[in-house]
Amino acid sequence: MTSTDNLWLQKIAADPGHSQWYIERFRTMAARGDDLGGEARMIDAMVPRNARILDAGCGTGRVGGHLAAAGHRVTGVDLDAELIAEARSQHPGSHWQVGDLSTINLPDRFDAIVCAGNVMAFAGPSQRADILRRFAEHLTGGGRAVVGFGAGRGYEFDDFIADAEKGGLFPDMLLSTWDLRPFTPSADFLVAVLRAA
Repeated sequence: MTSTDNLWLQKIAADPGHSQWYIERFRTMAARGDDLGGEARMIDAMVPRNARILDAGCGTGRVGGHLAAAGHRVTGVDLDAELIAEARSQHPGSHWQVGDLSTINLPDRFDAIVCAGNVMAFAGPSQRADILRRFAEHLTGGGRAVVGFGAGRGYEFDDFIADAEKGGLFPDMLLSTWDLRPFTPSADFLVAVLRAA
């Protein structure tokens, strides 16, 4: 059972075509030649070759697909069955599954967990601390979780850091973009590189 305060699930309930709109949006961006691989390039630089990577809130597999193409072993988890179907279609070499990040219990431990695309802001307030705790539990020794989301989405950056620390994740580095620009108090986006305690 997933949380009723999850904003993505609320969007789907209000508009059953929302997932398909999202899929088409990224197909259009890819066809236009937009750069959709920035997050994956950052993660690829952080891990050894053939790393195990969890794409948390993977959506259509955009980030995980790039990482798999770079030679990593990718598992993707997302609440939305339509987005998972698209990920399986577009990136068949990886493992994509429908699941709730606040309750996942996967057999693997990961060298990196990437959580892009404002997933933490879409997660319901009752889910957020549990998601971060699950991330900590799924990392290998020395593994890191990288979480990115924008300001003004109902989840203050300070609250996120406090939730992460309660869940056993501590900042190694805070950035304001996926291309490694430093985080500042005026930043409108956070990319947090977190290590497990």
